[in-house]
Amino acid sequence: MSERLAVNKTYKQFIGGAFERSESGRSYPVVGAGGELLAHAVQGSRKDVRDAVVAARSAQEVWAGRTAYNRGQILYRVAEVMESRRGEFAAEVARAGDGCDGSMAAAETAAAIDRWVWYAGWADKFATVLGGANPVAGPYFNLSVPEPVGVVGIVAPGEPPLLPLVSRLAPVIVSGNSAVVLASERCPLAAVTLAETLALSDVPAGVVNIVTGHRDELVPPLAGHAAVDSLDLTGCGAEQGADAARQAAATITRVVSASTAERQWFDEAAQSPYLIDAFCETKTVWHPKGR
Repeated sequence: MSERLAVNKTYKQFIGGAFERSESGRSYPVVGAGGELLAHAVQGSRKDVRDAVVAARSAQEVWAGRTAYNRGQILYRVAEVMESRRGEFAAEVARAGDGCDGSMAAAETAAAIDRWVWYAGWADKFATVLGGANPVAGPYFNLSVPEPVGVVGIVAPGEPPLLPLVSRLAPVIVSGNSAVVLASERCPLAAVTLAETLALSDVPAGVVNIVTGHRDELVPPLAGHAAVDSLDLTGCGAEQGADAARQAAATITRVVSASTAERQWFDEAAQSPYLIDAFCETKTVWHPKGR
């Protein structure tokens, strides 16, 4: 009997709740820290980015309309499903990361799961902390309430492959935003595995869209898209980030990037209700009151 050949996994991008090949039909090799071939991932195109933005826009209003309690339940469900697949996530992280051994990969996976739980707990609390009643001169109630900006484009950090991605994605969607994520170019496998988790976790189709491929090709159409309301450039280098910020300025798109402290991914500074606020707009309501 001949020796059995392994069935290698095909890593597709995640758009509109479906796992898609690129309309261009392209893929690219993903290599490990030692130069060995790990898999082939979809090489997304400009059209894939546009399709992802369309999917995010169509899903955002419905997602924002969910109760805060329900969004918290769903984020917690993401953590539950990730917990059941901890070994798979740790293996993905260990295979991709430079100098990352099994214990480090397990620690990163555990921290990513805990980060989902942390933000799930803030789903029905951040509005109280970040909003409130304002003192005004006159017979009025003056209330400030944070609301999601809409569609957020996220250029995910390159490495480590999992925890930074979760750290930037969770505060975006917990308030009711939808997201288009450009996965790490060199280490996209953990991002696609995360997409499989999202698909099993009651996250509505289109709320999170993950595109894989080459950054030089994908960042410009995301940064310049008029339907993107906010742009997280944490994963961009200095030159690429500056070019993307200039494109975003043409459509008056808010630009955000993680601070040096927030890039200490395992530290408490990488999780904060003020990161949720970075992807919200404050609505102020005036209402007359009796004397």
